[in-house]
Order: sequence, then C-alpha cells, then structure tokens
Amino acid sequence: MKSSIFSLMMLLASSALLVVTSAVAADYTLGIFGNANMDDTIDADDIAYVEGIIGGMNEATKLADANYDGKIDEEDIAQIELIIVGEEKELTIFDSANRIVTVNKPVERVVLLSTYSAEALRILGGQNTVVGVYSYIKQDEVYFPEFSKLPDVGYPADYEAILSLDPDLAIVFTAIETSVDEYAQNLPHVVVASLPLWKPETFLEELTKTSYILGDHNEANHYIDDFHDKYINLIKERTEELSEEDRLNVYVGGNRNSDLYSSLAAKSGAQQMIDLCGGRNILADIDASGVDIDPEVVMEKNPDIIIRYIKSEDAGYQYDDPSKIKALWEDTMNRPELTNVNAVKNNRVYIIDSGLNYGLDYPVAMTYWAKLFHPDLFEDLDPKTIHQEYVTEFQGLDFDISEHGIFVYHPDLYPGGR
Repeated sequence: MKSSIFSLMMLLASSALLVVTSAVAADYTLGIFGNANMDDTIDADDIAYVEGIIGGMNEATKLADANYDGKIDEEDIAQIELIIVGEEKELTIFDSANRIVTVNKPVERVVLLSTYSAEALRILGGQNTVVGVYSYIKQDEVYFPEFSKLPDVGYPADYEAILSLDPDLAIVFTAIETSVDEYAQNLPHVVVASLPLWKPETFLEELTKTSYILGDHNEANHYIDDFHDKYINLIKERTEELSEEDRLNVYVGGNRNSDLYSSLAAKSGAQQMIDLCGGRNILADIDASGVDIDPEVVMEKNPDIIIRYIKSEDAGYQYDDPSKIKALWEDTMNRPELTNVNAVKNNRVYIIDSGLNYGLDYPVAMTYWAKLFHPDLFEDLDPKTIHQEYVTEFQGLDFDISEHGIFVYHPDLYPGGR
C-alpha cells in the first residue's frame, strides 16, 4: 500500500512545518561532500571554490573536504572531478538524520524500507539494484508490481532477512538519528542512509542525493525540472497574485482515521498546501494540528471549502470501489452542524486520498487542490492528465487512472473517485 504509513507521517508532520516555497525555489544546500560552494549541485564551480580555498582566497566550508579525509587539498579537486562524471569510488553525504554516511560505489544491491524510496528509484531508473523491500511494498502488487516479487524484509525490519540479501545499502524512512543508528547497529557491513523522500521541503534534496548515490542525475533533473517545478511553479505564480478577498476559507480534516474533526490544517503541512493553492486556512491562528477540533470552531469559521482525507486503507491505486469515499462525502454533507456552513451550502466538499499529498506525487495533489479551489484561474489545468503523466512517465506503470484507483471524490467532478 503506497501510503500505509501515512498515520505515522502525520504525527511527524503535525510538528514539522512544510515549507513549500523552499522546495520550489530549490534553495537548499545539497549535503554531499564535494559541494564546496554550498549550493544545490556539484559542478565546476566547486572545483574553482576549492582552488580558492587552497590559494587562500575562499573560506573553507564543511563540504569542501570532498574525499572526507580531514583536509582540503588537491585530492579534493580530483574527487570533485570524479563526482561530476560519476566515477567516484566513494561518496560521503549528510543523510536526513544529519549523519555522515560514506557509500561505496557503484551501488549494486539496495534494500528499501519505505514506499517513497521505491518511487524514487523508479524515477531514477534504479529498479534493478533493489534486492529486498519492506512489507507494505511487497503487499502492493498494483502500484509496485516489480517490487512485490522481491523478498520481504519485514515491517518492522527483519534484520536477519536483510543481512541474508547481502545489500550494499539500506534506505530507511525515519529521519530520527537514534532510530537510524539502531538500523546501523543491527546491520553490520551495510551502509544505512536516512532518505525518507516524503516531505515537500526535503524530498528534492533527498532525491538528488539518491541520484548521486546511483550515479545518474539526468532522471532526477528531468523529474525536478519537467514535472515538480513545472507544476508547482505554475500554481505558485498564479495564486501569489490573488488578493485576500479572492482567497477562499479552507478547512482540512481527517488526520486520524479520516475523522472530520481531527484537524490536519493548523500549523502543519496542510497550511502550506492551502497557501500555495490560493486558500486561507481557517485554523491558521490555532495551534491544533493533529488534535480534535471542536465542531463549533468550524461552524464559526465558516469555511468555503472543506477537504476531508480518506485513509490509505480505503483509497489509492489498489482500490476501484468508490463506495467508501462516497460515503465519507455524504457523511460530511449530511452533518447537521454543518448545514449552514458555506462549503456544504455551496456543494464544495471534497474527499482526497491522503497518500497523494506526500512523496514524489505531491505535485499531482497540488494540481487537484488548485483546480478545486480556483477552477476559473486554473481552467486550462487538467489534474487527471498530470496524474497520468506521473504514473506513466515517472513511475513507468501501465495503469489508467481513469479506469482504476480511488483518489478524489465529488459527485459532479469525480463521481467515480478518480
């Protein structure tokens, strides 16, 4: 199941502010030793910067020690040259748990302990390196047909099963250092790297790091330039000019088990999604993310739009029956306390698969949101076509989203849940 760990992720997201604009602008520092000038790539500018350090003209940076031997010298220039052409024997990175990890190259045997890393490796063309997957990937024969045939390494991880596969690298979901260290302690002689690849403000850097580990950046650049930035920037450019009057009030609910009043919006990732797509979060001034909201608050704030999440166990690529997503919509529309709320009166309640909002298909979700918020502003935008583009071109699946899967429901717009 593509987003079976969504409930865990929401607990993390409730305390982590997702800064969409940083992902769009790619204004992160790529945490790879060799990125001497501390930008978002490794290129000839890094060679020049190291030359400047050696010549006394530039200040040393923590990533200038490209070969990670404790000094900055000509050997670092040689290492950067190798990284640029993909011929380095070792690559040292900061992973997402802020651990320094050295990977031996080439990487030929990988174990995946998250669904998002599986999506990433398909984007990067690294499927053939995967020798084992965690249980939720194994169980999803629809979205992960090729990976579902590989050995199951458990969830929680079965360390003996992992070791039996003799992997070079294990990519884990957690970004908590102590948790990653536990993996590393139980997997001697296996490089363990935290690359969760799910939060919008970090997954582009993580994808780029993964592409350097695998040795080919072209596919990562293709996804970033021709899909992620293309659609996120399009949305951002149109909505940032909206006046406050044109921004509709939005309530997002359904954090835990799709309960309507378990809020996902207050001071969380949903806040940034609402802002990006041209809405106004009715809970922006309430520190209530991930906790139950008093229905009286929603009634008083009177949202123009309600987005309610359906849990991943009832929606996604592996489901075709719209009865559960339709039932959630009907439940929301028929709540007596919401009778006089604008979203219900004006038929602007939408149910969305929670799994679309995180991971590398996140731009797909944003096109749905933008279209639902401002159909006139995005008259030329077709989320279903963009969704199909992601599935076909970037995941390589023979899967027709017009015929299969449950993703978005509104009886007038998406009557079949797709």
